[in-house]
Amino acid sequence: MDGTPQEITTLVGREVYSNNGVFVGEVEDVRLDLGQESVTGLALGELSQELFAGRIEAGKGVMIPYRWVRAVGDVILINDVVERLDEEDEDEEVVA
Repeated sequence: MDGTPQEITTLVGREVYSNNGVFVGEVEDVRLDLGQESVTGLALGELSQELFAGRIEAGKGVMIPYRWVRAVGDVILINDVVERLDEEDEDEEVVA
């Protein structure tokens, strides 16, 4: 992705799945590094209750680092989120 506004806006609304096919959530917003003109994170809402039960308050979302993204197409594939959340809790941010 080269960071053009048209490409960034197409990320919003896409479903996010782990690389093993488990639904994670839906992109609600993106976090940008304006200096680098790049996407640094994806804010997810409509989270999978199965994956996030007991981790995230109902009605909240998560910010995942963009480096977790493996592929962007009709859906976005990321590294296995359950394992990653356990390993890298410090990268997880709860957003309203």
